[in-house]
Amino acid sequence: MRAVIALAAALGSLLLGGCLLRLGGQQPLRARGWQEEEAGVAAVTPKVVRALRSPLTPLPQTENRTTANKNGIYQFEQASKCKAIQDNILSSSIKKKRYSEDYYLHIVTKLQNCTWIRRPEESTKFRSELASCCDAVHNFIASQNNSPLGSNMSYEVDSKKTILITEDIFKMLPVSSPLSVYPFKTCAVVGNGGILKNSSCGAEIDSSDFVFRCNLPPTTGSISKDVGNKTNLVTVNPSIIAQKYNKLNEKKTEFLENIAVYGDAFLLLPAFSFRSNTATSFKVYHTLKEFKATQRAIFFHPAYLKSLAQFWRTKGVKAYRLSSGFMITSAALELCENVKLYGFWPFSKSTEKMPISHHYYDNQLPKPGFHAMPKEYNQILQLHGKGILKLQFGKCESD
Repeated sequence: MRAVIALAAALGSLLLGGCLLRLGGQQPLRARGWQEEEAGVAAVTPKVVRALRSPLTPLPQTENRTTANKNGIYQFEQASKCKAIQDNILSSSIKKKRYSEDYYLHIVTKLQNCTWIRRPEESTKFRSELASCCDAVHNFIASQNNSPLGSNMSYEVDSKKTILITEDIFKMLPVSSPLSVYPFKTCAVVGNGGILKNSSCGAEIDSSDFVFRCNLPPTTGSISKDVGNKTNLVTVNPSIIAQKYNKLNEKKTEFLENIAVYGDAFLLLPAFSFRSNTATSFKVYHTLKEFKATQRAIFFHPAYLKSLAQFWRTKGVKAYRLSSGFMITSAALELCENVKLYGFWPFSKSTEKMPISHHYYDNQLPKPGFHAMPKEYNQILQLHGKGILKLQFGKCESD
């Protein structure tokens, strides 16, 4: 009986002492699991075994706990720093109308050192906020459901002008949004920023369930390793059709050959944003239908774009018009569970001060004053910091 009491006392001192250390300053013993502990005390009385099994007296692990404490302190400090960066981004969007490139690059450099964590509750909250304002699920694409036959549709920018939804136009519209099979699990929104050069992001982009692209960018050849090939939806600026394909009055064959790389993607056009866009956008629709192309033309709903512009205006993004990339990002946040952005970089240099072309395929700059790129990017940085979307800053990790 004395031997049993002595054994129990010894075990008790180990439990209460909080450590399993070898004498002579050697390394801590490996903490054993519950099965090993039970095997080690098989000859002990049932009362002692019950005590060892009790959840009220767990076997502490000093080394692991110390490491955990250090990690916890480090993670807390990092989280505090990252929270401060996030607050700085938020305050900067309120205080000033304009910041320099160097200011934003300084913020991005800091943000890159923060581990990105998806926050589902923040995503759900923001998605709900967007849905109550704009409802991309039902209103993003003009359809027969949201554009009744015989109704007058107001243009997005030329808002004083309207277009009658005739039978011919009505037939061009899908019955309901072709994207209503949401939510997509993972979505990639691929911008055209020069930062995509040598990024090796192609495979990661192509692994997404749904890939959005902007303004008919090149995706074939050696560049595909950086930007990928997969395309489910690509926006089309009517100015590209006018300048490159003479509004499809000619060069139809060239146009069809060039868009073949997008497979069966949707071609999304702003037919009802400006009255001058309408005829060219309709010409794209009819050309695809005439030649039985695998692509399908669909149109932004102008009411959705107006609501979206108002939504972002309340958050400080005041521009003549939102960029296509920002429109698509906003829609993706409603339509997808996980959103990752690639090629969004409105700056002329990298965080290492290396020159970066405006696009990964050319250096043609947008019209000055047309978009509010830094303000849009500021909002994207906030969404990244809150864990609502993930922004790819540089190279992708290769397998």
